[in-house]
Amino acid sequence: MRDDTVAPIIIKRRKVVAGDGHHGGAWKVAYADFVTAMMAFFLLMWLLNATTEKQRKGIADYFSPTIAMAKVSGGGDGPLGGESVFAENTLPRMGTGATSLSPTVERREKGAADAGAAEDGKDPEQEQFEVLEDMLMGRGGESAVADALLDHIVTEVTDEGLVIELFETRTARLFTEEARPTRLLEDLAIVLKRAAGVVTNPIAIEGHTAAYPVVLARNPSWDVSGLRATAFRELLTRDGLAQGRIRRVTAHADREPAHENLMDVRNNRLEVVFLRTK
Repeated sequence: MRDDTVAPIIIKRRKVVAGDGHHGGAWKVAYADFVTAMMAFFLLMWLLNATTEKQRKGIADYFSPTIAMAKVSGGGDGPLGGESVFAENTLPRMGTGATSLSPTVERREKGAADAGAAEDGKDPEQEQFEVLEDMLMGRGGESAVADALLDHIVTEVTDEGLVIELFETRTARLFTEEARPTRLLEDLAIVLKRAAGVVTNPIAIEGHTAAYPVVLARNPSWDVSGLRATAFRELLTRDGLAQGRIRRVTAHADREPAHENLMDVRNNRLEVVFLRTK
């Protein structure tokens, strides 16, 4: 008779395959690299299509700086550590040992400005403005201004000239309540004075303020903007800028806001314009 209480014996046989074959994981690594490369390629194509020629040049200059910066310290204790990045030896070279501001003897005899315009068809003054703008904003891979000061500067080349805008933030003001320059504005004045040494153009200073509450019996914006522009002019001339370089000082009150909110602190600003000479 069969004993039903005895458990049956089950034998499992495992099939051993030598090597992983196509079931291995090596192909996944190669596939991941391929997908990453394709993603980078399509991102590059998108950037080329979504940016302008000037923006692409700025991106290229970031990875391949073309503006040499002076590394010699002057021993000062100012915001730039005593370094003068507006010195002649910091300007881009033209391939002949000369810069755009100090041409070779041959070009000087012909007239540097006229020779430059005739050779490449470009306006030398426009090129100087663009070089100065790139130096201030660090578009050549390194900024000529400390990061703390760079947060208060906006530049733009216009038909009038190179406009350098100095503006306030909620945490850093340019003037006290008595319209006296703060330490921040004094540091910015040093930067502007050094920038003025790169070019010889005349300068215009324009003062702007945020709007004041309409409940005030008298709107002080005109007086305040005028006092601030005048105070900055005195600050620049005190730091060594020749008074003859300043062509005009203008008060705009709150009539040309930079922010849609007329009372926003961003509207408290100064504009320094390096005027075109022709």
